[in-house]
Amino acid sequence: MGPWSDVRTNRAGGRHGTPWRAAGAAVVLLVAMVGAGLLGVALSTDPTAPPPAPVTQAGPHATDPDLAPQESGQDGARAPGLPRSRPITVSIPQIGVHTSVLELGTNPDGTVQTPPLEQADLTGWYQRGASPGEVGNAVIIGHVDSREGPAVFWSLGTLQPGGTVQVTREDGRTLTFTIDAVRSYPKTDFPSQLVYGPNDRPGLRLVTCGGQFDQNAGTYLNNTVVFATLAE
Repeated sequence: MGPWSDVRTNRAGGRHGTPWRAAGAAVVLLVAMVGAGLLGVALSTDPTAPPPAPVTQAGPHATDPDLAPQESGQDGARAPGLPRSRPITVSIPQIGVHTSVLELGTNPDGTVQTPPLEQADLTGWYQRGASPGEVGNAVIIGHVDSREGPAVFWSLGTLQPGGTVQVTREDGRTLTFTIDAVRSYPKTDFPSQLVYGPNDRPGLRLVTCGGQFDQNAGTYLNNTVVFATLAE
């Protein structure tokens, strides 16, 4: 399949040596489980239920000791929340992303839906959570790669604190979120509370796969998560 069949560099750090054709087959398999291995978390179909825990973990990871309080939305100045409105586009100038946002729910088994693999250039908003700009954490999901090569969030792990993410909503508002932190977590220790849990300010979480690709398991070992907060 051309150059994409070679070993490639993971933008979040490290290398993973699966050919694109192998990655594509693995992704197809995992869509039925956790959306191309994207999140590795099971969600309740009740949007008011407590945050989810990873499938492989007994309980939710509530905190990340490496995140400063303002990065987890616990103190400091805060922008007021806005009424609910679904996101239409997301733009990340630093990595050349400008794309549409699909609406995502949950699969019959309670796992998070993901954008169709055939539309790996699009992102998806978990609509059972907050919308961007509402008080709480809005979650936007994207693939890191597909059978064809890099996908929309291929370079997500290269983002740095202080960068910005812009989200245009159905109500016509364009919101700017400031990146607080970029983290890579083993899927066995996915920070469910920090991603899906409560927040007393309008937060944004961008999630994709990361780390090494385990060819035997057919999945990436980590998740890359970008934490951002609505700018004042």
